[in-house]
Amino acid sequence: MADELDVPAMLERFRQRATAVRARGLPPVEGPERRRLIEQARLDYQDFAIIADATGKLEDGILHLEVDLRPRPAGDGGSGS
Repeated sequence: MADELDVPAMLERFRQRATAVRARGLPPVEGPERRRLIEQARLDYQDFAIIADATGKLEDGILHLEVDLRPRPAGDGGSGS
């Protein structure tokens, strides 16, 4: 599998997933179920966006992802994810 992994393409798929989570609507539910769905969407977006922002490389069959979680300086043009 390691020979077939395209790391940039994988990271792009995570960017697409993060975008899809932001764009998806909520079903017509109310109360606690609605809050649960909103929270799950928030977590899904967060998880996908973290991986999407990673830099990755494959070395000797090991996938290395580096994610800088430090706050970005104001005005750097970043996505803020």
